[in-house]
Amino acid sequence: MIRVGIITISDRSSRGEREDLSGPALVNKVTNVGFQVVSTVIIPDEIDQIKSCLIEWCDSENFDLILTTGGTGFAPRDVTPEATLAVLEKTAPGITEAMRAHSLKITPHAMLSRQQAGIRKKTLIINLPGSPKGAVENLEVVLPVLPHAIELLQESPSAEKGHQKA
Repeated sequence: MIRVGIITISDRSSRGEREDLSGPALVNKVTNVGFQVVSTVIIPDEIDQIKSCLIEWCDSENFDLILTTGGTGFAPRDVTPEATLAVLEKTAPGITEAMRAHSLKITPHAMLSRQQAGIRKKTLIINLPGSPKGAVENLEVVLPVLPHAIELLQESPSAEKGHQKA
């Protein structure tokens, strides 16, 4: 079972001024496909808090996948990509390229997304947009590859089956 952490990054939601809709939408989506949500949190758009949470969750080895929602746009307070890049050991550009390519079929605003994806230790981190619709649509693009990606990170013997020809 894939163990997931979901971080909502929003100044207003962290202060209780706006209901977090994206975090619960992602919880619903990942549990419906059989993943286990280990933890969720709402934090402000503060680079040090984002980095600290990502490092703590990755280094605890309790999470296979961390999904962030919010803070990936052009607004001055949008610092999720910078925080994510600061903690990654390896980037996974194919994930973000696939999400943006799909999103561009829906809206030209997708080219304004600065989301990142990559690996820290044995945890995959993926930045998703802050809107519930955008977060779920982007997640749906990469869901098919996530089980194999996690197998590879965990060095599972079954991961090799995904590389053999039928």
